[in-house]
Amino acid sequence: MRTIATLATGALVASVAQAQVVQWDIVRRHTGPKLTRRAGTFTEIITNEKLRGGYFASCSVGTPAQNLTLQLDTGSSDIWVPSSSASVCEQTSSNSDGCSLGSFDESASSSTTVVGENEFSISYVDGSHSKGDYITETFEIGGAKLTNMTMGLGLSTDIPYGLVGVGYTLNEAIIGTTHSSSSQYDNLPLLMQKQGLIATNAYSLWLNDLDASTGSILFGGIDTEKYHGDLTRIDVQKDSSSNAFTSFIVSMSSLLATSSSGTDTLTSTTFPIPVVLDSGTTFSYLPTDLAEEMWKEVGAEYYSEVGLALLPCSMENSAGHFSFGFGGTGGPVINITMDELVLPLTTDGSVQFPSGPNKGQDACQFGVQNFSSDSTTYLLGDTFLRSAYVVYDLVNNQIGLAPTDFNATATNVVAFASEGAQIPSATAAPNQASVSQSASSTSGTLGASGGFINDKSSDGASLPPALDWSRIVVMGASMSLVLVGSGFFML
Repeated sequence: MRTIATLATGALVASVAQAQVVQWDIVRRHTGPKLTRRAGTFTEIITNEKLRGGYFASCSVGTPAQNLTLQLDTGSSDIWVPSSSASVCEQTSSNSDGCSLGSFDESASSSTTVVGENEFSISYVDGSHSKGDYITETFEIGGAKLTNMTMGLGLSTDIPYGLVGVGYTLNEAIIGTTHSSSSQYDNLPLLMQKQGLIATNAYSLWLNDLDASTGSILFGGIDTEKYHGDLTRIDVQKDSSSNAFTSFIVSMSSLLATSSSGTDTLTSTTFPIPVVLDSGTTFSYLPTDLAEEMWKEVGAEYYSEVGLALLPCSMENSAGHFSFGFGGTGGPVINITMDELVLPLTTDGSVQFPSGPNKGQDACQFGVQNFSSDSTTYLLGDTFLRSAYVVYDLVNNQIGLAPTDFNATATNVVAFASEGAQIPSATAAPNQASVSQSASSTSGTLGASGGFINDKSSDGASLPPALDWSRIVVMGASMSLVLVGSGFFML
């Protein structure tokens, strides 16, 4: 969720409502160094902030309507907005623009009702937080207007923008407070279905590529022009601790590295790997042993000073790619090219490697980082999701996946036919039930590595050269994903 970089405002593409679908469009804004209605669907445009990470969209709250820009997040489940009275929104300085993406003045709305005084509370692993009341309000996105929408009002927060969480209701922050599933309420996609805006609790996500300016989330349907080939359905897994559906956890069953010099099958003691598909996380996070294999393939080195694997920025031009497989043989495969995996490191200017094989080259972040191998769940964030067209079916607890069609301009929206209907035009992965644990690990020479790094070599036993970290303010290194105290994955 939150990174060291702060937000800067930018223009949003107007959203277009469509009948029984809702499309919420997303538009990439190139920030500076600061932190159509059709049967059955609604769409909204979302804004992709390349340097900061995260996807943002315009909406309105209250009566009369107050405009805000909120971050879209499939890894959490609440809408929350910063109150105009919050100190973070009142403070502006050379290091802060206040709540430049908008805040909500509850005193100026005639439709605000407090339904949970002091019951809203979210804390993230980076120490940021938002606390206040639960309220019901009028909420409008993509031309679709909802009444009695429950959301958090951040009266005390150090986060200068709000969020739109679209996950399972069991992942709502209130459950982390009450520790009771009976506290869950109808969140955005569920209320859209209950108020007749969409036929079923489902939506599809098209983030487009790293340099694109637009993408969208389509509630209640799919757009068959936004992906290549066919959609394949895989099952969402229950959370291992709660034995309930709380996050979009799927089984990642394979990872291949391919370049002009060959193809390597990368393996891990953790396969098949439970991964959360989370648009609120900038990077992807895999088990350490698997992440290290990827780093070796592309010549990335881990720097403990910033806790990141870095590589030359020129690697974005490498023709190599990684193939992520899901649900076993016959399941969906998503190819991620290097131009989607190399991200800027600094907020201003550039930092060069001072010595070693990459001496003098600009340093960038690699889009796949590591989690400890004893973690129970890993994350595929925006560096993965940009290359996939993803359908989230919260009724049947299934995910539809296909390779994205980058920068597609055509559209063909197909709504879900009814509540509980299967994902349109999708077939089930045939062998996902047979996916089993593999305890092997990659060994020997990595044949694809030479093609990735153009025969660059580095001594794996040596430490990477020291960089001048006093010049670096890392951008987009967000992994603020666990709601403190609840045990549920958030951003």
